[in-house]
Amino acid sequence: DNNVTLTVTDVNGNSADAVAVVTVEDNSAPMVVAQNITVELDASGTATITADQINNGSSDNCEIESYVLNTTTFDCTNIGDNNVTLTVTDVNGNSADAVAVVTVEDNSAPMVVAQNITVELDASGTATITADQINNGSSDNCEIESYVLNTTTFDCTNIGDNNVTLTVTDVNGNSADA
Repeated sequence: DNNVTLTVTDVNGNSADAVAVVTVEDNSAPMVVAQNITVELDASGTATITADQINNGSSDNCEIESYVLNTTTFDCTNIGDNNVTLTVTDVNGNSADAVAVVTVEDNSAPMVVAQNITVELDASGTATITADQINNGSSDNCEIESYVLNTTTFDCTNIGDNNVTLTVTDVNGNSADA
């Protein structure tokens, strides 16, 4: 509310005053401008975003009080495109929304841990091993899809030390060897 004084003067120089209250309102919502972003999951399989990352120059005729996202944390279940809503509220309580796409990626290769083993040839002169015997606690920030060995069978020509490669692939196609 703003008090305004109106003074009226007639042609003979007589005047009188009256006070009126002028109420100024801001009923204009902010202009929300959002941008799409891509985030990568960290080693623990999570990613966190802020409203500043999504905001792309939102404005208001007065002043902006807050920028709020409806979703700020992502994990392995969110791989791909995710819609998030940016809500901008001005100091007078007006608000507006815009939607942005947050693309969540997992580009972290699994951590492969292999162990040496000793196997004995059977009566027919062969031995077979599995990836479970070589794997020694490999892990991934999301989930491991497969463990594969480059060699699984041995015979008399392999007596002695043999290098075997364990390849671990996660559910998002990242792989590593040991």
